[in-house]
Amino acid sequence: MSTVALIFWVLLAGLVLLLVSAALRPDSFRVERSALVPAAQADVAALINNFHQWVQWSPWEKIDPTMERSYSGAASGVRAAYAWNSKGKAGAGRMEILESTLERIVIRLDFSKPFAASNTAEFTLVPQGEGTQVTWAMFGPSPFISKLMGLLMNLDKMIGKDFEKGLANMHAAVKSKPV
Repeated sequence: MSTVALIFWVLLAGLVLLLVSAALRPDSFRVERSALVPAAQADVAALINNFHQWVQWSPWEKIDPTMERSYSGAASGVRAAYAWNSKGKAGAGRMEILESTLERIVIRLDFSKPFAASNTAEFTLVPQGEGTQVTWAMFGPSPFISKLMGLLMNLDKMIGKDFEKGLANMHAAVKSKPV
């Protein structure tokens, strides 16, 4: 067998292995982070329920100063919606609150840029001592292309660090709020 043929078969085997590895990955994903926020459950819920408040704590709000934002639907809570469009790293998409209680807020999250995806964001709020334990999760389907990309990048680490930053920003936002 020639060297060229050997290289071809090794590359083909590597490609097949890569595709099979991607296909065997889970069909869904979940990224989750938690932090104790030193505020009452209702105060934390108000920061999440009103998309106008996200500028105080969301880790993506300051990525692109030219990002266009629009708000629609209810002012806050169920049916409140927020859309963004960025020429930079923030991409484009829309969020809408589907469920809102003091304990749980569920948001439909649709991305259109840099790639199309529909996921769910969920915030659970549990009173703990003088504060609220906030758990921020995002979950959804993992189509084949996402599984393939997952072999090269760690979604949990990538999005998880943004969630950690957002929760820290939320902590700072409630601490700076006048009493």
